Amino acid sequence: MDSLITAAAQALATGDPLSALKRVALRDDAPALALRGVAMAQLGDLVRAKELLKQAVRAFGPKDQIARARCVVAEAEIALVSRDLTWPAKSLDAARVVLERRGDRVNAAHAACLAARRLLLIGRIDDAERLLVSVQPASLSPALRAGYELAMAGIAIRRLRTGAARNALARAARAAQMTGSSALQAEVENVALLITQPAARAMVHGSERSLLLEDVEVLLASDTLVIDACRNVVRTINETVSLASRPVLFALARALAEGSPGDVSRDELVKRAFRAKHADESHRARLRVEIGRLRTELGVLADINATARGFTLSPKHVREAVVLAPITEGEHADVIALLADGEEWSSSALAIALDVSPRSVQRALEQLSIAGKVQSFGHGRARRWTTPSVPGFPTTLLLPGPLPGS
Repeated sequence: MDSLITAAAQALATGDPLSALKRVALRDDAPALALRGVAMAQLGDLVRAKELLKQAVRAFGPKDQIARARCVVAEAEIALVSRDLTWPAKSLDAARVVLERRGDRVNAAHAACLAARRLLLIGRIDDAERLLVSVQPASLSPALRAGYELAMAGIAIRRLRTGAARNALARAARAAQMTGSSALQAEVENVALLITQPAARAMVHGSERSLLLEDVEVLLASDTLVIDACRNVVRTINETVSLASRPVLFALARALAEGSPGDVSRDELVKRAFRAKHADESHRARLRVEIGRLRTELGVLADINATARGFTLSPKHVREAVVLAPITEGEHADVIALLADGEEWSSSALAIALDVSPRSVQRALEQLSIAGKVQSFGHGRARRWTTPSVPGFPTTLLLPGPLPGS
């Protein structure tokens, strides 16, 4: 490797892409193309960066397997940052295997961290954790160590292990400080700041209060019947009943819990469960059927008793019922949850992360755009969506992937 390439690589490693471009901007050999691609990515021109890295992969010969694999890893990182979840994950897996076989364990570990972060975005938390377990963090450079710890913090946050999340963020902060990169330090600081903001609302006995993420962790580990509106489940510390595919039953369970220990009128239950303005005999008959189904589903968790006015929910073996609800609710909350990370998402990436059809996401984005809750940039396949302002951390509870006990 010649001196200009070495100097450009060192400049990129210290976060100085302009100095790197001064050395290789006029060169079209494979190493220079790769470095130019990384430099353009650091400057924020992700489209040009992808083009240069693809050219570099083609320019490297068949014998340059390590160099080609490193370019693929760089492409994957750009795809992750730009939320291009349609980028072929198998290419990253293949590159990681090549790097491991050829002894480049540092870049192989970086590839594993990128793959884990992608899996985390689409809710495959167990798979992400298995990948990170294979990484030896002590062997990573400070910059890669910071990325690794951020991924570990993301897993801990999703699983409501706030102590582990704070420890991972502290390690990430130390690693980021060692790099001298202000951008990386700011990323760690932003995550650490978000974890201190309200994460959900607890509704009990007719009152409501905001909860931090660690408060949610304590609530789910307490002697309480939790009607979890973030995952549409009813749970205690030992039992969990999912009503995610039974929206009517969950609506009834939530309404009864919000009224507990008192009763809730039949008219109110009809409005909440069936969205009917006025309850007629057919609604009342259907309500009796759905209440019977809810009794069966809740089983040993709670009793549902009829009163002259309506029905009551009485928890079994626990002291009270609490409704755990997101800070903000409404239609398409799951879309807003993903956009709340501040990144610019394509509609196709949102569809992959939420496991719904692209057309469903497009309709949701159109409605949210009219309401002023999201905004878009670009046109056609380059169109990206984001929120006008990041609403904070509570949306984490709506993101793909189960909470503890699910």
